[in-house]
Amino acid sequence: MTRNEKREIIIKVLYETIMLEKANTNYNLEDLISELTEEKDEFISETLKNILSNKDKIIEVSNKYLKDKWEFSRLAVPDQAIIMLGVYELLYTDTPNKVAIDEAIELSKKYSNDDIPKVINGILDSVLHNEEKINE
Repeated sequence: MTRNEKREIIIKVLYETIMLEKANTNYNLEDLISELTEEKDEFISETLKNILSNKDKIIEVSNKYLKDKWEFSRLAVPDQAIIMLGVYELLYTDTPNKVAIDEAIELSKKYSNDDIPKVINGILDSVLHNEEKINE
């Protein structure tokens, strides 16, 4: 499985977690992952656990760079998932910045409307140039 395919699984699971949390429904992260892939994959599991444990900080950073008084919570859920992954990769991982941003833009082209790739690019570019890496 390619890293791109793994990122798709990550945003799909993030989507599910956001929806389940909105519905006040408990979930098991490993069960959500296994619904999408039978392979045990450390990259997917660890990335999801780290995103969810740093979710508040990721959303706080994202909100700083949303334009026109938009808030993270007002974005479509797929867009929230993609931004969470992109911000996480920029701030918390050694993923090359260009890769993290390009992957998020490609995912948004596949799962969002036509305007969103520009929005996501703007947010992630601002995060890249204005935020310090966070050591876990």
